[in-house]
Amino acid sequence: MVTMTVPTPDADGHTVSPDADALVVDRRSGKVGVVMGHVGSYLQLRPPRGDREWDVPPEDVRTPTPTEELSAKVAVANRRWRR
Repeated sequence: MVTMTVPTPDADGHTVSPDADALVVDRRSGKVGVVMGHVGSYLQLRPPRGDREWDVPPEDVRTPTPTEELSAKVAVANRRWRR
């Protein structure tokens, strides 16, 4: 399990320290990603449906809203069923 060393606040001011496999939102782009790990001071995120990873500074991530989380889970299910 990978744990961030620098806690960061989310939009509500709560501390976010995402572990590997956590779902987060890149504040810079608005994209939802799954934490794959970290390299140096950056988190590596991958879209929930799979694809290329991208790097994001930990201070630029936040917890997803319930709507964002549900949308990501539906995208994964749709991919599984090839829709």
